[in-house]
Amino acid sequence: MFSKIYDKVKKFILENWLFLLIIIGLNLLFWVELPYVVYAPGGAIDLENRISAKNEYEADGKLQMAYVSMVKGSIPFMLASYVIPDWDIEPKSDLTLEDESMSDMIKKDKLYFEEAVNNATIASLSLLNRDYEIKKMHNTVVYIAKEADTKLKLYDEIVKADGQEITSLNDYKTIVESHIPGDLINLEVLRDNKQKNVTIKVYDTEAGLKTGISLITTYDLKTQDNIKIKTKNSEYGPSGGMMMALGIYNTLTKEDITKGKNIVGTGTIDKDGNIGEIGGIKYKLIGAVKNKADIFICPQENYKEAKKIAKEKNYDIIILTDKHLSGIIDQLKNLNL
Repeated sequence: MFSKIYDKVKKFILENWLFLLIIIGLNLLFWVELPYVVYAPGGAIDLENRISAKNEYEADGKLQMAYVSMVKGSIPFMLASYVIPDWDIEPKSDLTLEDESMSDMIKKDKLYFEEAVNNATIASLSLLNRDYEIKKMHNTVVYIAKEADTKLKLYDEIVKADGQEITSLNDYKTIVESHIPGDLINLEVLRDNKQKNVTIKVYDTEAGLKTGISLITTYDLKTQDNIKIKTKNSEYGPSGGMMMALGIYNTLTKEDITKGKNIVGTGTIDKDGNIGEIGGIKYKLIGAVKNKADIFICPQENYKEAKKIAKEKNYDIIILTDKHLSGIIDQLKNLNL
């Protein structure tokens, strides 16, 4: 029986070898990745069903987070970028830090997304004078430089340094700056939910004393309004923070700042409500227009480029900017639409 099956398979291959070769070749074209990515205009994520709270208010319009589409640098996609307008090739090395893999970059950006959710919640509640409680802080190592002298591993959570509890990046910086070059700092960390004790050496740079690591701070929050934000595993990066803060603010206030309009935007936010620069503004603006946005919001650092693109493409869209969340809210309230 096995020999009959073998003969049939052999006959099929001999009769269809050219077709099979073409199929294998096409698969290789799509699956073999070059050290590039292709950026393309993205879309917008509606926050209406993402944010919920106790005693929430509904909006007549939409608040949406803009995003960039990014596909792997396979040959077909790269060739398509020479034909399709606004598809651009970028080296992978421009996206990652030194010696950082794409998978580590994505894992790091997922933590930045979590940080953005935390900051958006704190910033919006602070504007509304609503209570919240930080139940726990997590200071996670997301980068270790080659020159760092330590047994730390990526995604270790630093709990204490020299016996002092670390509640923020500033706490860690203060301890580093209290040392001299060559000193060892004793660290207590959580690694895979197990406590570990390691050291890290302080060294001098032109920018001051360093230890060669980067941290991201995230929080376990409890809010009086029982705010819940749904996220997806495919979402990462900090650029949705500002729009999430607007979404939370609008959910908790009777006055609807959307005024029935489709508002798409992008921008990082810190817990004090300061709006920060993002990348890929061109792709996000184009995506917003494709999603029929009436208003596009972006950081001040990206405003000039966004206005230039809108003029070049003759977009009929209002573009707003401010350095702080409160400024954006005031502009939306005062718009005569």
